Amino acid sequence: MTDTAWDPSKPILEIDHLSISFFTRLREIPAVMDFSCSVMAGESMGLVGESGCGKSTVALAVMRDLGKNGKIVGGTIRFKGRDLTNMTEEELRHIRGSEIAMIYQEPMASLNPAMKIGAQLAEVPMIHQNMAKDDAWALARQIVADVRLPDPDRILQAYPHQLSGGQQQRIVIAMALMSKPALLILDEPTTALDVTVEAGIVDLVKALGEKYGTSMLFISHNLGLILDVCDRLCVMYSGEAVETGNVHQVFDKMRHPYTQALFRSIPLPGADKNSSPLIAIPGNFPLPHERPKGCNFGPRCDYFQAGRCDAGDVPMSDVPGDDRHASRCVKWQEIDWLAPPKAKISKPKTPIGKVVLKMEDLKKYYSVSGGAFGGGSTKVIKANETLSFEAHEGETLAIVGESGCGKSTFAKVLMGLETATSGTIMLFDENVQSTPIQQRNVDMVSSVQMVFQNPFDTLNPSMTVGRQVIRALEIFHYGKSDQERSDRMLELLDLVKLPRAFAERMPRQLSGGQKQRVGIARAFAGGAKVVVADEPVSALDVSVQAAVTDLLMDIQRENKTTLLFISHDLSIVRYLADRVLVMYLGHVVETGTTEQVFQPPYHPYTEALLSAVPIADTKVIRKRIVLDGDIPSAMNPPPGCPFQTRCRWKGQVSPAGLCDREMPPVRTLEGGHQIKCHLPDAVLAQMEAVIKVAAE
Repeated sequence: MTDTAWDPSKPILEIDHLSISFFTRLREIPAVMDFSCSVMAGESMGLVGESGCGKSTVALAVMRDLGKNGKIVGGTIRFKGRDLTNMTEEELRHIRGSEIAMIYQEPMASLNPAMKIGAQLAEVPMIHQNMAKDDAWALARQIVADVRLPDPDRILQAYPHQLSGGQQQRIVIAMALMSKPALLILDEPTTALDVTVEAGIVDLVKALGEKYGTSMLFISHNLGLILDVCDRLCVMYSGEAVETGNVHQVFDKMRHPYTQALFRSIPLPGADKNSSPLIAIPGNFPLPHERPKGCNFGPRCDYFQAGRCDAGDVPMSDVPGDDRHASRCVKWQEIDWLAPPKAKISKPKTPIGKVVLKMEDLKKYYSVSGGAFGGGSTKVIKANETLSFEAHEGETLAIVGESGCGKSTFAKVLMGLETATSGTIMLFDENVQSTPIQQRNVDMVSSVQMVFQNPFDTLNPSMTVGRQVIRALEIFHYGKSDQERSDRMLELLDLVKLPRAFAERMPRQLSGGQKQRVGIARAFAGGAKVVVADEPVSALDVSVQAAVTDLLMDIQRENKTTLLFISHDLSIVRYLADRVLVMYLGHVVETGTTEQVFQPPYHPYTEALLSAVPIADTKVIRKRIVLDGDIPSAMNPPPGCPFQTRCRWKGQVSPAGLCDREMPPVRTLEGGHQIKCHLPDAVLAQMEAVIKVAAE
């Protein structure tokens, strides 16, 4: 197993004309076709594209882990000059884990819940390098410190369930690095993490890549992350590479219509829901056995030309003068890439009406037993602390913050799924603070509805789409007959821009974006006036995200709906929201218009949140503020200001120790902008913008 034959000036990973199929009883399903890309030593290559484009299939092929049905049907994968496709299981066993390691999206899938962290880490060099146990534990401790986890000795003795999601992901990265692999494959490693934790992990991956000289294949659908982490980029669409090149060249000088369409569907600084709305990619992703002739992207492309684009297979062609930049498009030299989009339209601003929802000093506490089996002293979890705000008719109010800050608890209280401990919730001049959903009348239930994060879990798999919407209409006592309800169901499908024929389909026949549209149709079945959207687009692809957010805005304009948009994606929030509420550990720490919250002065927590957002624009300059540690436990919050354990401004507060002792007051700045912070006015006035756009 020596590398003597490999020349380090050659690619460490070379995928050449790779084709992968999955075989079912009915047919062969081609998942990846004619895919080529190469990664040089020490280089980081990003693979981007929508769900189902074949990104993860390529990664699993490199690991030779395609399962029983998957088969490489053409091409080669060379690692350090050796063809992985011809290796025996024994040879692969020597390479996997020691020379090529993979980090998956869900950290708990890679950790054994019954083994301590130290034992799981030490196992890697003991198996792959026959290292002595004491040496393996010493290495494990060093790498836990390398991945910036506090108190490595405690972490080594902990079980996986005792760590937060971000800490678990760091352990998985540590495990992958234990044998110092030459190639690290990361498959959406930060999707399930908060943006602040994600920023720390991204910085960590970059620093460790440089420290160990590791090459990386980084799979993501987040173009901002790719810009942060990668040197090169390969854009995939429907099983093919459609554009590849240096990250900055592809971002600033894209030469494939799909790459251009992707960028037009993400909310970059400057996008505005009224004056310059996002442009969703028309149509749907083709199924593997229904791909069109010629260019796979043809049916959705603005530049499609019949007889040319669908004449035959389109090869990759080099873009002269660039660094290994290539595009799979027959017309790339004829397109005016700088021309503004044809479909650019502006939409009317929704007029903001009267107050429909008002919360004052809302508190929600949970009592939990301190003992393992219900014994021991009772502890209190303060999920929401003195929450006060109001929302107006036709307004989009965004609620942002990390996991565990109390966003979803507040949503449950508003919906009546939980009752508040104290405070008032005035909904259309009626106090519903202590009225659970079972005791609310039909009008009240139908007027406040929710769109959930995961469209896969909210639909009944055994009911047709039409029946699910009609069922909601029946519950809300809509119409006098089945025919009226059926007609209204079809109108609701029109409202969410789904073909009426979908009424007969089962949920399994729909894509994620289509399922989310059904969820939205159901939420509006009773004529909802207030809609709580809990991370409604985080599980969707960027192009589908644009369509769904646009749909929500159109429905809001038509129905004057009040939209409470819960999210941790500040790019979407900046694009959609009229006002923003920032939460931390149950407290509202900042509130104001979107302009106010995204411009200094910021609450120190808002500043850190904004600096952590990956932005897919090479002209944007971001100040990097990586928060140390996780959100403290709501069962044992820190004294004084809830954010003081992670605040970089704490030293500028006078007198010293004030943040540790006293809860800061809510201060109202210019224009009704509110911040809960001890920082003096003079310090707030000196705050600099976290996100700046460089001059051309």
